[in-house]
Amino acid sequence: MPAPPAGSRAELVLSLGVLALGAGAAYVAFSLPETSSYARVGPNFMPKFVAAGLVLMGVWLLAEVFTGGWREAVPDDPAARGEHAFSFAAFAWVSAGLFLQMALIHTAGFVVAAMAVFACVARGFGSTRIVRDLALGLVLGLGVFLFFVRFLNVNLPAGWLLPLLGGAGL
Repeated sequence: MPAPPAGSRAELVLSLGVLALGAGAAYVAFSLPETSSYARVGPNFMPKFVAAGLVLMGVWLLAEVFTGGWREAVPDDPAARGEHAFSFAAFAWVSAGLFLQMALIHTAGFVVAAMAVFACVARGFGSTRIVRDLALGLVLGLGVFLFFVRFLNVNLPAGWLLPLLGGAGL
């Protein structure tokens, strides 16, 4: 193998790391027990698929290291990448929504918790229409709730809306 170009030692180490991760994942995936079924797709199919992807990506990155370095590298400057400055207010609103959802889901139910997290995340992204956001959160939460409860037969807590939802959340 020719020596990698100067300045690409980090790229070489990362490429070898991805390749090693893929090889380790392949070792584990192929040591899983086989299940015989007519479809030949068992619980060890996805680990093998992911391991193959990691090995392929590691080989690809390694080939790029030895042919001039990684292509189209992402700039180090956040402004050059088109990123915005960190907004603590947005972070706080989204975090508050997640904590509110965790606090409400067992008592108020899935739909009310989804409504609260939707409104908080919308506020974090700059929306000032709280009533509209709460209404959209209610509609989306109710749709997801009914889909999971009625079609997928997954039990979600109905909470405060149990009298309106009937036996859907039991």
